[in-house]
Amino acid sequence: MNTNSKSDAYASAGVDITAGYKSVELMKEHIKKTVTPGVMSGIGGFGGLFSLDLNGIKNPVLVSGTDGVGTKLKIAFLTGKNDTVGIDCVAMCVNDIICCGAKPLFFLDYIACGKNYPEKIADIVKGVSEGCIQSGAALIGGETAEMPGFYPEDEYDLAGYCTGVVDRDKIIDNTTMQAGDTVIALPSSGVHSNGFSLVRKVFDIENRDLSAPLEELDGKSLGEALLEPTKIYVKPILALLEKVKVKGISHITGGGFYENIPRSIPDGLGAKINKSDVKVLPIFKLIQKEGKISERDMFNTYNMGVGMSVIVDKNDAEKALEILKANNEDAYIIGEIIKSEDKITLC
Repeated sequence: MNTNSKSDAYASAGVDITAGYKSVELMKEHIKKTVTPGVMSGIGGFGGLFSLDLNGIKNPVLVSGTDGVGTKLKIAFLTGKNDTVGIDCVAMCVNDIICCGAKPLFFLDYIACGKNYPEKIADIVKGVSEGCIQSGAALIGGETAEMPGFYPEDEYDLAGYCTGVVDRDKIIDNTTMQAGDTVIALPSSGVHSNGFSLVRKVFDIENRDLSAPLEELDGKSLGEALLEPTKIYVKPILALLEKVKVKGISHITGGGFYENIPRSIPDGLGAKINKSDVKVLPIFKLIQKEGKISERDMFNTYNMGVGMSVIVDKNDAEKALEILKANNEDAYIIGEIIKSEDKITLC
């Protein structure tokens, strides 16, 4: 840790640069667990170095994604649990690029806070590191910015960026999609990281006990259910891509079914989803009940228990389900592709 760099003047303005050094020291043990063979640099430099292994890739295409955790962070502030939102941050990025078939290579995070509490920052990075481990990405860099007067002392924002690689010939596109193809659902772990502005309004979370067990949530507290980390689908999808031709993948985020599933479907075709087949999680039933929200708005805001959809030829559907289940995904069929000018129909 740097013991020579210290500014009393800067500290009087609310920025403690020595706390930043301590944060880096505390997070190093977590970051070390994410190191992969391509990592060439340690934490603390001005850039993260990564050596790209192109063995077996004829025409490499880099795929990048960036995202944040949104107002789900408010739940972390209220509960004091900061070690899982980093998983959400990684998930929102890597789940996006896997929709192209890209294998994540490395990740960088950005934390902005009102006051740098080193142990809290280390907890956040612990979650980021866990997300990187789950997705096979290396955490090669990041930034922690202490911004007094901009953020309240006990609050922070968290965002991230990832880069992956895919062979040009293996990029997932929808050019071969046709009527009769099967739509497969990969279950979500909960609300994931979208729709929390509505969640916060529905539950009035600032004035609610988030720690009390709820019968509607099978004994979980509301805080536990809402902070359940976003599921990372990278490894099961990569396993699927090795053995099955996948025609389209959608990461179900903000905008729910109505916005995200159509993004993987070409004009002239649509997804016919059987609502009765969707395994809706208890948390969504509670949100709908307490918020008096219409079914359409629920499916147009939340993942409703489906974190990712995959489209394959109907003759490959059973094989795809077997592969996904062998990789700990309790996948199931929720619909089919039909000829339609409407990109999605829920019936």
